Amino acid sequence: MKGITMSTLDSLQHGAQVGVLLPLLTAIVQQPAWSANCKKAVAVVAAFIAGLVTVAADGGWDQFQHGKLTMATVFGVLAASQTSYDLLWKPSKLAPKLEALTSGKTPQQAG
Repeated sequence: MKGITMSTLDSLQHGAQVGVLLPLLTAIVQQPAWSANCKKAVAVVAAFIAGLVTVAADGGWDQFQHGKLTMATVFGVLAASQTSYDLLWKPSKLAPKLEALTSGKTPQQAG
């Protein structure tokens, strides 16, 4: 039981670490003209993929047989990415600037 708890905590920690940086990577793909719903969908799909990659990087492909750990990591990435975007990357305007930069528009044109 103790080993499962540690593995779950490790999964959440690794998921959170990935999730904090994920909004910056997502901003490179997203475009300012996209609707809010489209941006949310891209963010959720990116978090799901990043969570799966994190699980594979931590424990190899055999790790996927532990469904609870896989889902804990995926949800950890999702929660951390949404929280860090709302509390850090959006207020600092870094993520919106990256979106504008990769779309070829100035931040004023994108907004």
